[in-house]
Amino acid sequence: MELSEALKMIRSELGITQEELAKEVHVSFSTVNRWENNKSIPNPIGRVVLLDFFQKRKASSYLIEELKKCK
Repeated sequence: MELSEALKMIRSELGITQEELAKEVHVSFSTVNRWENNKSIPNPIGRVVLLDFFQKRKASSYLIEELKKCK
């Protein structure tokens, strides 16, 4: 699974918008949009912040594991 797909699926599962996710992980809306459209990827610190946020929100453990595997 692509990182962009995993992000979209987790965000959709949590019922939050790209803008809401951006605010929660302290990045711009356009950054989240670029991640989800496979135009860029989160840096290592960004990935840690995303994973922490998703785990706290109780996202699907399967999707979190998929996100961890993404390069």
